[in-house]
Amino acid sequence: MRRIKRYFVICVFALTMLALFASVMWFNNFQSSQDNYSVQLASLIDSEWGSYSSNFSGFGGGIAVFISSPKGDYFVSANMGNVTADIHFRAASTTKTFTGAAILLLQQQGKLQINDKITNNIPGTDVPYVPSSNEYAIPYKDEITIKQLLEHRAGVFDVSNSPIPENVSAPYAGQYYLDYIKENQSQPEHTFTFDELINVVASNNLSYSPPGTSFHYSNTGCSILGKIIERVSGMSYAAFMEQYFLGPSILSETFFPDEGSDRNIPFPFADGYVWSQGSLYDATIENMSPHVAEGNLITTPNNLARWVRLLYSGHTGVNQTYINQMMDVKPTGEEHGVYGLCTTYNDGLGYGHNGAHAGYLTVMRYDPTNDVAIVIFTTGFNADDLYQELYFIYDLGHSAKKILGYDN
Repeated sequence: MRRIKRYFVICVFALTMLALFASVMWFNNFQSSQDNYSVQLASLIDSEWGSYSSNFSGFGGGIAVFISSPKGDYFVSANMGNVTADIHFRAASTTKTFTGAAILLLQQQGKLQINDKITNNIPGTDVPYVPSSNEYAIPYKDEITIKQLLEHRAGVFDVSNSPIPENVSAPYAGQYYLDYIKENQSQPEHTFTFDELINVVASNNLSYSPPGTSFHYSNTGCSILGKIIERVSGMSYAAFMEQYFLGPSILSETFFPDEGSDRNIPFPFADGYVWSQGSLYDATIENMSPHVAEGNLITTPNNLARWVRLLYSGHTGVNQTYINQMMDVKPTGEEHGVYGLCTTYNDGLGYGHNGAHAGYLTVMRYDPTNDVAIVIFTTGFNADDLYQELYFIYDLGHSAKKILGYDN
């Protein structure tokens, strides 16, 4: 009997040691694979960024790639010094995914309906979604729906991306309104508001087209969505994001500055540069108050990858049914390719949004098939050929995913 017990103990010990050995070998192989992936990714972006930037004399800035996948998380950068996935940068129009999620969360809560006209009353109140004042008397106001704003099919004139027509009776005619205030009026720290920006559209009777007739990207359309979020929720845009998304999703290094004087980026941060007509200038310090709800996001690669992964997998508090509406992309007929509700899509990269602001160009995507989130951003902004740089980032994203075995 003692021999049997002794034999049993020896067998258990042997099996335990074999299991331990197997675990150590698995971990070592896993670690070796991770190290190998990191080396290959670093080599890829060093080579590709070097090749791209060498085409432009005096081009500056660098590039960073963060991938979050079932095979692990990987961060590599080129020409940015010794940085990590916790480096802050301006993620520009990726902000719109937060705005879209906020609108759909409010619908989920029964506080609005995206098919409502923006002149309708907020459910259960006698208060309209947007004010009845002259500041909001934009063309076709009575015909525009909230959904059309989400999908950029409302025809709303974009104050930030289009110069004001020369034939209007305004001192800023023929100029970009934001530049007029910050530069011509020498107010670099002026705090822009939703009311001010939308009033420029209303007072000058500006529009691209009747709502529902065509796609035309409009930051000012998203400013109207920001106003709706604040009126429906009774909270500021930033406070709403903090309570419903940043806190619950543990995005502690993500911010939405809305004051004109808040022009810096939290440390540690990546300096941003613009290359234009052979000249390079630093664009790191910037007044983001005119871009609330459409492009004022400051974040990190780590936080942004976490956000896009949680959002499109239905884990931010917005039900998957509504997320699927965001992901229902349709052809735009122009350079934006396909677009849903504050969401775009690329084969092989997935769903998400781009971000373009002086000094920074960002691509943020989530591939639901492989559960892979990827964030790529540059701190060298090619103002002369932005779309060439964007397509370069797309190709780089495909190559990076292929290294990890996600090439479909």
